[in-house]
Amino acid sequence: MAEIANTQHPVILFDGICNLCNNAVQFVIKRDKKSLFRFSSLQSSFGQNLLNQHNLHHAGFDSFILLENGKIYTKSTAALMVAKRLSGAWALLYCFIIIPPFIRNSVYDIIARNRYKWFGKKESCWLPSPELKIRFFD
Repeated sequence: MAEIANTQHPVILFDGICNLCNNAVQFVIKRDKKSLFRFSSLQSSFGQNLLNQHNLHHAGFDSFILLENGKIYTKSTAALMVAKRLSGAWALLYCFIIIPPFIRNSVYDIIARNRYKWFGKKESCWLPSPELKIRFFD
């Protein structure tokens, strides 16, 4: 576990049954031309262990989490940190980091609370293709 948490690659943790979250992961994969990011669902053993290690609430699975260089970023900050590393104009979204987190996260929380109602959810976690499986932790 420790060697995975200390990986040279940033790790994105996401709600594995949320359609919006799964689509966001697929969006990142398509725009991550250097295959920098690794992924894990919050429901996985890796995700649960990481949440426990960092004393993060893990009952609701309602946060997008980025682990990078041993540091945890959550919610809108995590999303903006990821956008900054994507190919194309997506990196420009990082300029929104200047908006105070309490404002950014208020919008994030509204979306997170309604994500199943607006986007639906799966009965089980999305499974990556065999080619992508090496970028996912269980």
